[in-house]
Amino acid sequence: MIIDTHVHLDRRDYDDDLDDAIARAEAIGVQGFIVPAADPKDLPKARAIALSRPNVFFAAGAHPHHADEFNESAIKSVLDDPKCVAIGECGLDYFRLPKDPEKAEAIKATQNEVFKRHIAIANDRKLPLIVHIRDAAIDALDALQSAETGGVLHCFTGDERLLGLGERGFYFGIGGVLTFANAKELESAVVRTPLEQIVLETDAPYLAPVPHRGRRNESAFLEFVVQKLAEIKALPTETIIRETTRNAVDCFGLKPFLGKITI
Repeated sequence: MIIDTHVHLDRRDYDDDLDDAIARAEAIGVQGFIVPAADPKDLPKARAIALSRPNVFFAAGAHPHHADEFNESAIKSVLDDPKCVAIGECGLDYFRLPKDPEKAEAIKATQNEVFKRHIAIANDRKLPLIVHIRDAAIDALDALQSAETGGVLHCFTGDERLLGLGERGFYFGIGGVLTFANAKELESAVVRTPLEQIVLETDAPYLAPVPHRGRRNESAFLEFVVQKLAEIKALPTETIIRETTRNAVDCFGLKPFLGKITI
């Protein structure tokens, strides 16, 4: 069994073929899906998709690009749902900040405040975090000093400054970027990262792996990530699948659901 720990099935990209996309993934062994509600407006849809299928789960949060739409009450309202397995997608993203220094600092301040609120909720509810970090490693590390639950560093790109978080209960989400020709920094980091700290993800519909780069991504394409990870780690694909699935189950507390999922 493979678990896609980060797939945006709530995006409109799947409105016309959601069932088919899930079926294609299941055909290659993907039998667990976690949908992070990155846009607060999509939280009801992410939850509905999870409730309609035994092998789909969801997380509640606000991507840093939606930090100004953060709704703490809405997030807390779904946390008693057993299919809600994490807080996120949340974090910091300083890529493409406005050139105006004052505006840039205001956005960074809002993102940091909202990220810390996510961390506080995760600590209070004992739920893992799904963390998005882009061009903001130093501030993210500072904020995560207060994190008590661990989680996943989504779309990890190989930043050495973040590797120490593996010792603090965080897993590294590895997806299609690993197959890119220009992902040498990530390849190097993956070589040094223990397999017990890695989980698989797609970030679909984004970041499709080679040989599908440029297309809409979907969970079925995880087979190419598994193959690349096996090549880099010099391990059988069966080992990659078994260990990353175990990591995902442990991180997100999925054991109670395994009886409903074909392993």
